[in-house]
Amino acid sequence: MRRCTACPGGKPGLRAAPCLRLQQGPTRGDFLPPTRLGLLAALAGEHVLLIGPPGTAKSELARRLQGALSQARYFERLLTRFSTPEELFGPLSLKALEDDRYERLVEGYLPTAGIAFLDEVFKANSAILNALLTLLNEREFDNGSTRLPVPLVCVVGASNEVPADDSLMAFYDRFLLRVPVAPVSTAAFASLLQLPRMPERPGPGRSPATAPVAAPDSISAADRQAVLDEREALPLAADTLHHLQALRAHCEQQGMAVSDRRWRQLVGLLRTAALTEGRTAVDGLDLWLVPYAVAHEPSQVAGLQQWFLSEVAHAVALEAPWLARAVEAFERQAELEESAQTEQDEAAAGKMALARSIGGSGVDGEQHIARVTQQALEQQLRKRYSSVHIAARLAQVDEVLARAQAGWEAHHTHTRRLAQALQGRLWMPPELQAQMLGAVTLTTSRLQALVQRLQEARTVFAALPLEPEPSQATPAVAPHPVAIEA
Repeated sequence: MRRCTACPGGKPGLRAAPCLRLQQGPTRGDFLPPTRLGLLAALAGEHVLLIGPPGTAKSELARRLQGALSQARYFERLLTRFSTPEELFGPLSLKALEDDRYERLVEGYLPTAGIAFLDEVFKANSAILNALLTLLNEREFDNGSTRLPVPLVCVVGASNEVPADDSLMAFYDRFLLRVPVAPVSTAAFASLLQLPRMPERPGPGRSPATAPVAAPDSISAADRQAVLDEREALPLAADTLHHLQALRAHCEQQGMAVSDRRWRQLVGLLRTAALTEGRTAVDGLDLWLVPYAVAHEPSQVAGLQQWFLSEVAHAVALEAPWLARAVEAFERQAELEESAQTEQDEAAAGKMALARSIGGSGVDGEQHIARVTQQALEQQLRKRYSSVHIAARLAQVDEVLARAQAGWEAHHTHTRRLAQALQGRLWMPPELQAQMLGAVTLTTSRLQALVQRLQEARTVFAALPLEPEPSQATPAVAPHPVAIEA
């Protein structure tokens, strides 16, 4: 296997990514998730189904995929209910019929292709679908009385919707990755309109010999076989096995049926991703691929992505409600105790009223003297607290503060480790990585802000005016703890 310059330290990997870059596409200069998943599926020897409306470049993705692989012939067809087996598998051999043999001339048709694109794949009739079942799964084709091995690497299927007919479920299950494809976003719409005209591509009725040729740095058949051979040595980390078991239980609760074959194929896909990224084991972050392999229909992808973010990556923005309630309770109590005053006698009340009156209507000099007098009186009238009271408040704040700081430090460590673990992830879309890091960074910032507010409340308690030490006959009593809502 070649050394991958994109992998840290030149670890074993496949330098395959540049082959599928949509350089002129309406993107932000990087891979679209369907593009990444299509190439990864081909390396893993699996098939991918693109689900989306017409005109979303599903066929173009398959053609680019063929250009990323050397020694892989290309074939594509648009299927309808009127399609015949001859269109996919080749015409009958007249010479063989003369010898009482039922054989097809497969050269240039699907049985000789490495990459195939089948548009509207579920509209084919049962004769075609039954033949495709064996070809997709066993990589074999029944040509008359002989079962022939085929060089098929990956079939890219396309459909506008998920099949509703139960008779199609076995064929639907042959596609490990089911990837939703949508029109370009509003932000990318202007770029779409300014795209140059695409070069002429072979249509469904043209000879596969006219299909796009492989790029100079494409992946060879030997590279692909090396991936399939070497990936089996990669172990599944203990936490990955645990998450997969939890995922199976989650799918059962959600009513999503996943066959044993798909679980096995999913593990092969995870190992392929880890190996080609230069890692020696499958870890939990590889499970970002799960939604595209487990979801039965596109509407379930978002829920499975949320499961991955919250249960596996722990990369969702958290509110820390218990800490927020504690901070608010301490802030209210600190404000009350800081502004509390002793009961005023008549003389003190009269002086305060006079100072306020002068400060509001006197000349400048008198106003200044009145304000100073008012401040001095207010300082004298501030309620004072025993050292026992202040120590009790500080002890309660410190207890919550220690818990909050421990939580902040743990989450800060998790954020740093997540950032390190995401380095060198060639397959995970940058948008998903940014979403994950953004969520954990937001949580860290929220915790840090709450800790800061808690420290400020502690400063207020520590600065409360201290009353003279009480006599031994009347010792000070600690206040009731600040009530924090559960």
